[in-house]
Amino acid sequence: MIVIENVSKSFRPAGGGSPNQVLRSVSLKVPSQCVYGLIGPGASGKSVLLKMIVGLLKPDAGRIVVEDKDVTAASDLELQQMRLRFGMLFQNNALFDHLTVRDNIAFPLRRLTNLPEDEIQRKVEDRLSAVNLPGFGDRMPSGLSGGQKKRVGVARATITQAPIVLYDEPAAGLDPITSQKIFETLRDEQRSSGSTVVMVSSDLDRLLTVTDRVGMMYRGRLIFDGTTAEAKASAEPYVRQFVHGLVEGPL
Repeated sequence: MIVIENVSKSFRPAGGGSPNQVLRSVSLKVPSQCVYGLIGPGASGKSVLLKMIVGLLKPDAGRIVVEDKDVTAASDLELQQMRLRFGMLFQNNALFDHLTVRDNIAFPLRRLTNLPEDEIQRKVEDRLSAVNLPGFGDRMPSGLSGGQKKRVGVARATITQAPIVLYDEPAAGLDPITSQKIFETLRDEQRSSGSTVVMVSSDLDRLLTVTDRVGMMYRGRLIFDGTTAEAKASAEPYVRQFVHGLVEGPL
């Protein structure tokens, strides 16, 4: 389970001036083995919250507890150990341009484990098959389409079989058909591994086909937290507008 308690965060502009408060007393719980979707307008704090869950950013106030461990109070060494429990797909895929697809996917295992190379290669081939890219191991990222890069990112994020996986805009920039395939792949991965998944996405039509629960961020606050069905039926104006595209005033 992931527990976020009264988390706030501000950033001071590089040129000085008043701090920009990105998160305002956010509290929510993500149950174990749940697919949780974080939605909301741009710059509402979704990606910042993801980075805090994995300990890449620290809140100004509040705390985050992951599997009974307080991420916000952890030392650098403790964070390093905790991150063995995470997989993460970044918004820009973060593939290494100078490495082949195979070496990109193998990178977390080589960095975090002492597995023999033949076992690593077996796991890489298994991941390539799982994301429908068999035979792509020797290709370079520059030779892949946007959808293929996303699938390589999914393979790398899941190769350690981490119990918690975070996805930041996993279908950004993809056409609707490719986007749906990506979300189906993510859901299949979660079902096969039993992992806890938190994903940020602006592609609501497809995101809401795979989530169990949804949280909506608005101006740094969590204004909705409930099941996917409850999100679709919500009478809260901003939730209705965002989920259904209804024009009820500016977001």
